[in-house]
Amino acid sequence: MRYIRRAMENTFLRLSKEYAALLLTGPRQAGKTTMLQKLAQEENISRNYVTLDDLTEREMAKNDPKMFFQIHKPPVFIDEVQYAPELFPYIKIHIDQNHRPGDFWLTGSQVFKLMDGVQESLAGRVCLLHMSPMSQAEICGAVTEPFELDFEKLSQRIRERKAIDTPAVYERIWSGGMPALVSGQYSDHRAVYSSYVSTYIDRDVKEISGAIDSLRFMSFITAAAALAGQMLNYKTIADAAGIDQVSAKKWLGILERLGIIFYLHPYSNNMLKRMVTKPKLYFYDTGLVAYLTKWSNSGTLMNGAMSGTILENFAVSEIVKSYQNCGLEPFIYYYRDKDTKEIDILLESNGKLYPMEIKKTAMPQKQLTRVFRVIDKAPLARGAGAVICTSDRLSAFDSENLIVPVWAI
Repeated sequence: MRYIRRAMENTFLRLSKEYAALLLTGPRQAGKTTMLQKLAQEENISRNYVTLDDLTEREMAKNDPKMFFQIHKPPVFIDEVQYAPELFPYIKIHIDQNHRPGDFWLTGSQVFKLMDGVQESLAGRVCLLHMSPMSQAEICGAVTEPFELDFEKLSQRIRERKAIDTPAVYERIWSGGMPALVSGQYSDHRAVYSSYVSTYIDRDVKEISGAIDSLRFMSFITAAAALAGQMLNYKTIADAAGIDQVSAKKWLGILERLGIIFYLHPYSNNMLKRMVTKPKLYFYDTGLVAYLTKWSNSGTLMNGAMSGTILENFAVSEIVKSYQNCGLEPFIYYYRDKDTKEIDILLESNGKLYPMEIKKTAMPQKQLTRVFRVIDKAPLARGAGAVICTSDRLSAFDSENLIVPVWAI
């Protein structure tokens, strides 16, 4: 199995020289442990490694944290730290006494449970980073920088990548970003995702929420995947899964906590009235969406009913990953008002709003940019707009509106 260099490596190493503790969150199988083990091998220090998936180690960490740290002295890499929040107060004491950068490398796959423990015990002492399944920049071996609507920066991105056509874009969407598939460790797409859902997601969900009907949960996550790229509707998901809306809301919260899904919230301010309030639902990995919604190959997906929404999910998740992999938080929203005027993405950066439409076409029409005028009343200045599409090259309608190929994100 070949190791594929992760975009976050340099960010993690840079911050490890500044912070005593770094916590890397994200879904299971995204490559967190593999990356940190690789970085630990390349260090010129001896770093202890321990995983709390090991029940003996977990029991000691929970019941005798002091002894745990006598055995596993810093610098230490603790995997799946969410299983023993009892360690956090001892990590805090050690940091306050020693102030040594890089002493604690931590990973966790239950994001919000971890955040609670971290904010209570390690506020201001830990650097938080999120790793998702692989981005297309990582798969292509291209440099990762936060996505910006700047013609010169986009031109540079284009030079580092190979242009691909629409079927190749959908092959990338269908294949997803699981390192086990991308690296060639496994070749059976369906088997990998089937195992991922049954082994990891199902197990973690039961751990968080107690007894749960696995078949109902499968119906639920499939219904959620069918709504990827659309406005969140608890009733639709609940009805499809045969559960009540309270359960649907709770289970979506668990998927968010496990780093499987995320939301884009509607952009709003006092100047823009008549806004909708529901968020839009996205998955970090489009390969998982394709598996759950039973598209047998990329060709049927490209020509199927979900082709537009899954392209949108792909574009949005790639933009989000481009920021996360640089250790940054993207300020990204969507716009929709009561007159059903909608803008797929509003990216807030450098005091400006950058509107973007996502369309499955290689030859977009300029009229797609007309909707961008609705944000002219916003307090922030409007930056360049763009139509993100399946074009084979970077171009522009005019000086204010770009045509950006989705493979360049």
